Amino acid sequence: MMPHETATIDVGGLFQVLDREMVDRQLLKLPGVHAAQSNFVSGSATVSFDPSQTTLAMIEERIRDCGYHCGGQVLPAHLCAADAEPSRSSGGAPPATAHGAHQAAQGRQADSKAPPDHAAHEMGHAAGMDAQHMARDMRNRFWIALLFALPVFLLSPMGSMGAVLRLPASMNLDLVLFVLATGAIIYPVWPFAVAAARAIRHGVANMAVLVMLSVGTGYLFSIGSTFFFGGPQFYEAVAVLLVFILLGHWLEMRARAGANDAIRMLLNLSPPKAMVVRNGQQVEIPTADVLVGEEIIVRPGGKIPVDGEIFEGSSQVDESMLTGESMPVKKIPGSAVIGATLNKSGTFRYRATRVGADTALAQIVKLVQEAQNSKAPAQLLADRASQWLVWAAVLIGLVTFLTWFAWADKPLLFALTMSITVFVIACPDALGLATPMAVMVATGLGARNGILLKNAVALEAGAKLDVVVFDKTGT
Repeated sequence: MMPHETATIDVGGLFQVLDREMVDRQLLKLPGVHAAQSNFVSGSATVSFDPSQTTLAMIEERIRDCGYHCGGQVLPAHLCAADAEPSRSSGGAPPATAHGAHQAAQGRQADSKAPPDHAAHEMGHAAGMDAQHMARDMRNRFWIALLFALPVFLLSPMGSMGAVLRLPASMNLDLVLFVLATGAIIYPVWPFAVAAARAIRHGVANMAVLVMLSVGTGYLFSIGSTFFFGGPQFYEAVAVLLVFILLGHWLEMRARAGANDAIRMLLNLSPPKAMVVRNGQQVEIPTADVLVGEEIIVRPGGKIPVDGEIFEGSSQVDESMLTGESMPVKKIPGSAVIGATLNKSGTFRYRATRVGADTALAQIVKLVQEAQNSKAPAQLLADRASQWLVWAAVLIGLVTFLTWFAWADKPLLFALTMSITVFVIACPDALGLATPMAVMVATGLGARNGILLKNAVALEAGAKLDVVVFDKTGT
């Protein structure tokens, strides 16, 4: 069996399904990479590789070659030594684990090659933003777009009903609509424009391209109708469409943060401090600084900081955090103890056997992160459909133009109007978003309630269960 390690890498700027597919394909081309699963929802990639053939630095460099920011490995900050603190340990980003503290230092060193604020900047956000700030930025763009789009909608003719609001006769309606629509589009649409430009630069047609195709063509065509040739305008259509797109992505970003609450709750189970014996003295140090083989003292009511084996004293330990069993377990010299479990009664001393990313708690976090990045069979189908959605929209738009212009012998302006209409209504990207978001939220909720899902395949198979049998103590 080939040796392999698994690491979760921070990938900033993933926008949609096709971005993820491109990153996965490029990573699999590296020698020794057995599997690669990236997730634009969590902004990370789980990579299984042979360390004798591929290093973390090579993986991170390949991600950057794809045009995305790479923040190194995603590690729980409170479990890793201070000199190996990862770039994503703050700001509410989803934490995960990897094997060995030395890899954290390697990941941080590789991350120094890229500007720390590049991920936010390349998505059209201001520098220095974390995930929460970017969600608020998207919220602000939504409200600005809504503020300008409402009067555009009310001033625009709606079929035989006409406009809801009417301007004074001295004001030019077309110019007013142009100014309002420009305010509703130019600033709010910027993140999609940046993502679309990057995708086209790398030969990928993703959902951002489809958004810009619909909003951009409708807006530019309307400008032409306003200043150069008389014809229909799409100001209200593209402005309202962009409002709904921004609302969806704002809610998406909020869901990303909420889905990672379970992981943060798991990490908070571990105590921040540990009482160790160094040079014959009892000293309290951060849990992240505990070394393998150190002697640790745990008193009644205290949480066990890291995994180890008792050599002095005895107690009752509540291991429900790990097993779900509420009955305390008796611990005597020679018994193994698990980090983040609760000491109920006596005082004991134990020797640390696993610390940092090797503890049971860190492995649970790693399992949850990998489950969130895994793909269910339904998601694979949605991914394949999403890959063709953009090209299908472009093809149908061109066929529509040729049909009306060449076959139906309609004027050029009419044929262009029909083609732009297709681009505008072809924009929704829920197909590429709903499935990975559902997987991430479901695995997060499961972990919060003590149910660990190995991968998305198990989650999908769980929908077919008819009976669940539980067993409790004493039965």
